[in-house]
Amino acid sequence: MMSEGYVWIMTGVMTSSITPQVMDSMQGVLGIRPYVPQTQELENFKVRWKRKFQQVDGELNIYGLQAYDAATALAMAIEKAGDFHFVNGQLPSSAFQIVNVIGEKPRELGFWTPGNGLVKKLNSLTNKSSYSTSKSNLSPVIWPGDSTSPKGWEIPTNGNKLRIGVPVKDGFSEFVKVTRDASTNTTTVKGYCIDVFDAVVKALPYALTYEYIPFAKPDGRSAGTYDDMVYHLYLENFDAVVGDTTIIANRSLYADFTLPYTESGVSMIVPIKDNNSKNAWVFLKPLTWDLWVTSFCFFVFIGFVVWVLEHRVNEDFRGPPSHQVGTSFWFSFSTMVFAHRETVVSNLARTVVIIWCFVVLILTQSYTASLTSLLTVQQLLPTVTDVNQLIKNGLYVGYLEGSFVLGLLKSLGFDESKLKVYSSTDECDELFSKGSGNGGIAAAFDEVPYMKLFLAQYCSKYTMIEPTFKTAGFGFAFPKGSP
Repeated sequence: MMSEGYVWIMTGVMTSSITPQVMDSMQGVLGIRPYVPQTQELENFKVRWKRKFQQVDGELNIYGLQAYDAATALAMAIEKAGDFHFVNGQLPSSAFQIVNVIGEKPRELGFWTPGNGLVKKLNSLTNKSSYSTSKSNLSPVIWPGDSTSPKGWEIPTNGNKLRIGVPVKDGFSEFVKVTRDASTNTTTVKGYCIDVFDAVVKALPYALTYEYIPFAKPDGRSAGTYDDMVYHLYLENFDAVVGDTTIIANRSLYADFTLPYTESGVSMIVPIKDNNSKNAWVFLKPLTWDLWVTSFCFFVFIGFVVWVLEHRVNEDFRGPPSHQVGTSFWFSFSTMVFAHRETVVSNLARTVVIIWCFVVLILTQSYTASLTSLLTVQQLLPTVTDVNQLIKNGLYVGYLEGSFVLGLLKSLGFDESKLKVYSSTDECDELFSKGSGNGGIAAAFDEVPYMKLFLAQYCSKYTMIEPTFKTAGFGFAFPKGSP
């Protein structure tokens, strides 16, 4: 990994900690470190430090100097007040030195300052007022293997095109679609994954010629699974593989992958059903049975309380017992629609009625809103909510043809005889329509990008539910050891 064609860049911590013992194994490495001006005061301090710590091996590094400065600053702060400026809890550095490990010690390439960017000499800052990021302001870098141009920066001159393998499949063509023109014997490859790769290549600072080669048999059908396609990369039949190829452990044995460019994870799709049955008793559903019984008891109780407070002073609540009972109940229940006609005389009864009317108002408004929602809005719930429920009930589930999800389902405990394959969104919807008991499926497992594409087409019939099994997402595959 330290041969020609590789690039290594170190952070300030590692650069400041380089020792002669590791110098030989780090030839060509580029690093940065805080710049410390070589002053007479610094040289005097180094002499004092060596005299006091003669038994200590190695040179005094930046951390020793910072520790000394911190102790000195603390002592000065105790003796007399002073101002200190910190950035993220640390003293800011006025400049960083960029070095290249060549020979027996790091070679200075230039400097970086917050105000001027990259400069070759610090004393040249007086002549510059603009911020520069150009590498021309630095000395040339000698990379590992005494190379001045790593592999990634070399412009191809032999004219050979990279052979980019792409999958061939029937469904989910939004990601990759291979079209063959029989009359001209030409192949057209397009789709989201292809667009991403083309955009990445265009952003490279050098030319890269390539051609897409479908992973297909002579008759145009797919030549195997995605695992097979990645293995052909290992066999050097391709120079790279581009498509909806998921980064998984067993494929990483044969290829190196880029960072993922899509959302990761495997999720489950199940049908949804309307939880509300439109029947004659739907008007009872806005309230629970406990609330219905409680409300009825309170209506009776309020009627009794009003009768107790009114029957001695109010003619409307007098008469035969049956009349008094009927009047009390009528008065209490009529408050629900504010249709009571009896006059309340007692102040205590008026207080009770006012409070009760407020409670009834809240109850009726809540009931009306809930009933309206039940009658107008679909209450859609998934038919299955647990993977273990599918396994326990022996239900059929589906997965995308050629996908690694087959192995995942087996590892979860699904019987292979309960697994059905589909190759497109339409075929998956057809399996769902049949149902698990009629040759169809009760759930489908696939990666999140596929599932979101499926839901975009059938959002009113299905939903995605937890759990989401973690995967690394789609990535581009290259041969092992690629720069």
